[in-house]
Amino acid sequence: MNIEHIISDFMKHIIAGKIEVYNEFSLQHELGIFLRARLTDYKVQFERNTKFFGISGTVKHEIDIAIFNDNERYAIELKYPLNGQYPEQMFSFVKDIRFMEELKQAGFSSTYCLALVQDRNFFSGTKQDGIYSYFRGNKPIHGIITKPTGHKDEQIQIEGNYCVEWKIEKYTAYYLCCL
Repeated sequence: MNIEHIISDFMKHIIAGKIEVYNEFSLQHELGIFLRARLTDYKVQFERNTKFFGISGTVKHEIDIAIFNDNERYAIELKYPLNGQYPEQMFSFVKDIRFMEELKQAGFSSTYCLALVQDRNFFSGTKQDGIYSYFRGNKPIHGIITKPTGHKDEQIQIEGNYCVEWKIEKYTAYYLCCL
């Protein structure tokens, strides 16, 4: 099954104006509806707790979209930031990647992170260091990443290497990370 292809097709529908999303909640539900129509042999559920799958001790506990049947499990985490907060939202996306790594290590077939933005400050700008280097430059998301604001007391360890390659069309940009 090629969920990556289905998500890319979904994004084409958004860009073409065939599907309207206006916040993260609408993104989650519209994508879920889109997936249900194409994956009729799978359950597609929202905000499914990891304990349902016998998993605990992860950086997060609720899966935005869980897709599963008796043999396979897939998870999707979503970000659709609307109110700036660039470094915080970028760190939150890094946390989603770690969460998906944990689910993959716990036996999920594949996991995905999708970020949809309509503010170019997420993918371009003069600041290119720290957390910005992963989203505006070519630095792979990898290793220990420190929370960029506040007390800076939270760190996330990313095992893999994930290069952010924004797909930009019209006023919309998205990044799909497949783990």
